[in-house]
Amino acid sequence: MSDLDPISFPGGRARSASSQPSAPRVTFERRELERILHLYGRKVAAGEWRDYAIQFLKDRAVFAVFRRAAETPLYRIVKDPNPARRQGAFAVVNASGHTLKRGHDLDRVLRVIEPLRLVR
Repeated sequence: MSDLDPISFPGGRARSASSQPSAPRVTFERRELERILHLYGRKVAAGEWRDYAIQFLKDRAVFAVFRRAAETPLYRIVKDPNPARRQGAFAVVNASGHTLKRGHDLDRVLRVIEPLRLVR
């Protein structure tokens, strides 16, 4: 393979070194990712979750959590800016693909996974 041959990426098209850069991808902001990882850490400590995966796609960002790495994700936390004005950018989707909660505020959306506990 020479330096001028196209570079092939898994699951994608071959791209040469002179091709245009791809469109920007949707990502989680630092505060959003910190909030998600804080919830993830508590669930791991409780023994409920064991693994996670993050995808940054052109149209959405996905944080998937797993009970075991070989299974389908228990939950997917999705940031999709397309319906952001009407329905909110954030959603929690369960293993069967049903949207459990959608909204503008990440903290409120994540409450469907871990409800607030009343302290007495």
